[in-house]
Amino acid sequence: MSQTIAGIVIPDSALAKAATEYIRDVESDLLYNHSRRVFLFGALSGQRKQLAYDPELLYVGAMFHDLGLVEGHRTDDERFEVDSANSAKAFMKPFGLSADDVEQVWLAIALHTTPGVPHHLRPNVALVTAGVEMDVLGIDYAAFPAAQREAVVHAHPRGEGFKECILCAFANGFKHRPLTTFGTVNADVLVDSDPGFKPLNFVEIIRKSPWAS
Repeated sequence: MSQTIAGIVIPDSALAKAATEYIRDVESDLLYNHSRRVFLFGALSGQRKQLAYDPELLYVGAMFHDLGLVEGHRTDDERFEVDSANSAKAFMKPFGLSADDVEQVWLAIALHTTPGVPHHLRPNVALVTAGVEMDVLGIDYAAFPAAQREAVVHAHPRGEGFKECILCAFANGFKHRPLTTFGTVNADVLVDSDPGFKPLNFVEIIRKSPWAS
């Protein structure tokens, strides 16, 4: 039987159920509840904006979007978003989705920390980012009625100190691969968590390139 939260029906297809069980098993309560809220806020945003999105694809994108932070699911040389997207792609393979559907989920996850791009793309891509931005950054907070916000957080609590805890989860997920944060918002997290971290500088890279001029 499907579950409804804040008027949004949680997908209960075979793929969605498998994704829920998988992520529940491998992620912390912090990341699992965050991922569910990302789906709900993304879906509510799509509903408000009257976007035609696929709830199943949005759900898988939301559930897998932070998996690349988790030990055993992260590499040493890829951005965590790419690790997450690759994991989702591999997970979806046995379910017979079209290449287009898989690509939408991959892009939704890979681009979810790239400001200014996802909202120009298809709804299944844009709404994962919308959900992340609402839950982590509070973007469009006032556009969600208090009853919606309360229903989502009641079902999937933020817990005490979510802001600092999610920053910790981010830092722990990519502190071993600091170079992958170049040109991303993730560099800000490492600057905050590690006083000794010096991010790569785009201007310096250009000036020190092997070109003569």
